[in-house]
Amino acid sequence: MDITLIGAGNLAVNLGKALLKAGHNIVQVYSRTEESAATLARILDAEPVNRISDVDDTASVYIIAVKDSALASLLPSLCMNRGDKTFLHTAGSISIDVFDGMARNYGVFYPMQTFSKEREVDFSVIPCFIEGSNDAVLTAAKELAHTVSDHVYDLSSDGRRVLHLAAVFASNFVNHCFSISSELLSGCGIPFDVMYPLIDEVVAKARLMRPVEAQTGPAVRYDVNVISRQAEMLSSEPLLRNIYEDMSRSIHEMSERQRKDAMQ
Repeated sequence: MDITLIGAGNLAVNLGKALLKAGHNIVQVYSRTEESAATLARILDAEPVNRISDVDDTASVYIIAVKDSALASLLPSLCMNRGDKTFLHTAGSISIDVFDGMARNYGVFYPMQTFSKEREVDFSVIPCFIEGSNDAVLTAAKELAHTVSDHVYDLSSDGRRVLHLAAVFASNFVNHCFSISSELLSGCGIPFDVMYPLIDEVVAKARLMRPVEAQTGPAVRYDVNVISRQAEMLSSEPLLRNIYEDMSRSIHEMSERQRKDAMQ
């Protein structure tokens, strides 16, 4: 399949490599930054362009992997006079309706994963969520996704918004907790890698049972003595103290609901 990538960021780099490996032809790579477009285009043996007006009509599919805030402003120029082309955006929280009035054949190709340019991922294990404006687009997007991933699902924009919110909790918020943990440890000269076995075990248990069932620690039983002492340790950081106290209450309330449900 002939594909043009709109974007050269973390997702575009990883998706572009996966598409090339799957045998697709990457025609062009667009980025507002000339260097970024050129760097990825060299990897994908594609033509780099840094003006949207230089994107040509060679491709049959245009995959848009840009910041959410840039998506809507790009579409009028990109979609103009390309009624026979298919456009797929990759945003988790943006509705398929962003294409309304600008394209005839459009959809969503959302790979749910955290990406970085420096770390190559195994795309075959990444769940990809597909949506299409019509049956033909949905079929084409699904077939394309299956060439790079073994886990492809149909999902509406409403469902994808919930999925993206859940991913924020499971990834961004968890990683922020890692950052907080790392800073607390560094204040005592303790390396963060002492947490690796604990993190590995938490993830392993989450694969075997519901996360709420695997929860441990003082917040589950709401040990006021421990929670108060630890909250006091964060007195110089009011925001972190609030996070700690709110998270502890949330853990306890969820654990209590789980306990009551189990008794019924």
